[in-house]
Amino acid sequence: MSLIKDIKPKPLAPGLTGYYAHGERMTLGLVEIEAGSQLAEHKHPHEQITYIIEGQLDMMIGGEPYSLTAGMVHVIPSNTLHSAMAKTDCKLIDVFNPVREDYR
Repeated sequence: MSLIKDIKPKPLAPGLTGYYAHGERMTLGLVEIEAGSQLAEHKHPHEQITYIIEGQLDMMIGGEPYSLTAGMVHVIPSNTLHSAMAKTDCKLIDVFNPVREDYR
């Protein structure tokens, strides 16, 4: 057992930092994003669930715009194009299945 912030941080893009814990079949991450930071459009084979703890994260998911704020959740299906832009400083939880080996 450990604190998630004790896990070595993984820089994802300028202004985006993730802290990831891995099980046998899934990955859980705490992601901190600075206001104005962007995550370029991408896709991956993992199903992803994003839960916003604080802030406003504007996302494009499968070509549809979503403005996610504290308390909101969104499921991103496997191999779906998505991108994000932080309107404010954000904290969020991402869960991936299967494990994000590239985030170890």
